[in-house]
Amino acid sequence: MILTSCGLRLRCSASAGIFTAHRVTKKELKKIEKATGAKIVTSPDEINESAFGSAGAVEEVMMGNGAVIAIRDCPNPHAACLVLRGGTEQVVNALDRAVHDAIRVVGVLIKDGSFVPGGGAPEVELALHLREYAATLKGREQLAVQKFADALEVIPKSLAENAGLDQIDMLIELRSHHKKGQKSFGLNVYKGRAVDMTGDGVVEPLRVKTQAIKSASEAAAMILRIDDVIAAQKSAQPKKSAADMAADMPE
Repeated sequence: MILTSCGLRLRCSASAGIFTAHRVTKKELKKIEKATGAKIVTSPDEINESAFGSAGAVEEVMMGNGAVIAIRDCPNPHAACLVLRGGTEQVVNALDRAVHDAIRVVGVLIKDGSFVPGGGAPEVELALHLREYAATLKGREQLAVQKFADALEVIPKSLAENAGLDQIDMLIELRSHHKKGQKSFGLNVYKGRAVDMTGDGVVEPLRVKTQAIKSASEAAAMILRIDDVIAAQKSAQPKKSAADMAADMPE
């Protein structure tokens, strides 16, 4: 099989019994290179035994209103294609975003090798420790830490609300488990109760979780700074007297 990004007389290769596809994009050629182990060559002089790849089957299949070339059963593939189907273009686009996010999350998990249980378990555990820390503080700092803990618990409360469960009951149940040292207990929306999320296989990459909390904290701090700037600008403006206000009125 020959794949080329240039134009080619297909009759010549067909008469020699070689399956050929021309005008293949460079992006597709690079993916095929990773999947089959073949090497992209720019000159016939570069063709040798090491430039060839291998695949179990190559066939033309119909998908939708067109035909595509399917390269299957590669021995050691480093690239693959997923076929997403949907009734409308909007459904397919939503599937594409969901699959893309899922693949990136799994990639981060494999690369880092660190994860935390899902279902709001990390947020409830962090909130528990923050409240214990807040008890050691005095003044407004204590209130700020307590509110930060409340903000973290929005995650399990939102999960409960979206699943049609009672937010307060679920949050009380989660707090009870975490106070007993059951750190991996989170809300399983399918079971409608708090369970060991690690045992159920519901986990999240540690990097994604820490980045989410960091980004939310930075956004909140930025908004608070903006409020301070607006307040300072308003207080710096001189007050107009009644005579000045009357002078500004149109005649």
